[in-house]
Amino acid sequence: MSAVRSNFLRAVIALDAAACGVLGLGLAAGGAAVAGLLGLPLALIQPVGLFLIGYAGLLAWLALRPSLPRAVVWCLVGFNALWALESVLLVVLGWVHPTAFGMALVVGQGLAALVVADLQFLSLRRARAAA
Repeated sequence: MSAVRSNFLRAVIALDAAACGVLGLGLAAGGAAVAGLLGLPLALIQPVGLFLIGYAGLLAWLALRPSLPRAVVWCLVGFNALWALESVLLVVLGWVHPTAFGMALVVGQGLAALVVADLQFLSLRRARAAA
């Protein structure tokens, strides 16, 4: 199994860790305070926040590693792409009915996940070209 050694990839993962950690803490700790503002159920907000805190910890650990197995990076790409798709489907399929601010948050963080997936994918391509 080949490994990817990329400072750019590590920076992308670290930035993703920070963003997930901040959003996760906000949703987990302040979910009750923002549920009405977002128009999202607390039963969704708090578990997502707790998940994001754990995911941020995993990402932070990965960002500290000098190299990552290519399969791990592909999992991150797939997870971020799936997160982006689920964010859109959450609204499009009517599973939730967020306020305008809630819609902006759901769609915005979904787009951010898609950008992160793309940057991770580009890191994989760049590492392959360099090898």
